[in-house]
Amino acid sequence: METDYLIILGGYMFGSVSTAIIVCKLMGLPDPRTEGSGNPGATNVARIGGKKAAALTLVGDMLKGLLPVLIAHFMHMSPVILAATALAAFLGHLYPVFFGFQGGKGVATALGVIYGLHWPAGLLTTATWLAMAVAFRYSSLAALTAILLTPLWFLWLMPEPAIIAAMSVLTVLLFWRHRTNISNLLTGKENKIGFGKRAE
Repeated sequence: METDYLIILGGYMFGSVSTAIIVCKLMGLPDPRTEGSGNPGATNVARIGGKKAAALTLVGDMLKGLLPVLIAHFMHMSPVILAATALAAFLGHLYPVFFGFQGGKGVATALGVIYGLHWPAGLLTTATWLAMAVAFRYSSLAALTAILLTPLWFLWLMPEPAIIAAMSVLTVLLFWRHRTNISNLLTGKENKIGFGKRAE
């Protein structure tokens, strides 16, 4: 039981490491919380630091979700602990204890979590994002659609109640973090991929 709690806590602590802030600091770039959109994520880092900094941030954010779940798998944790660890890592990114609980929107970390839980579901989520991004050129719309379908992929591929519940909570949280983007999409103010400052 103690190991279970440590795994979950470790997931949250690992998720709390802000890749965007660390990458910007190491590369001599402005704090992403004070520049651009103010969001410490790969999209905003791309605006203030370019593709290399954004790529490092994206990979780091995905690993924050992937590694804790893989460790839980390796330790043969139950589906409940796997689900809790995945959700903890995601919450760490959204509300990092090391950075005043001011984190990013969670798309890359969510994707890492999904791949860690079940890589075929990760591939389906990625394929959905790519299809929507190519069709509509709104990254936020692509991300929201991909995440919205994720619980269905798990219901099909990995029908564990705890996992499906965790993915449902993750979906709700990600939609909440993208509420500004949703408002912009509804009012026609959201910018398309590759243009402007607000595209997610």
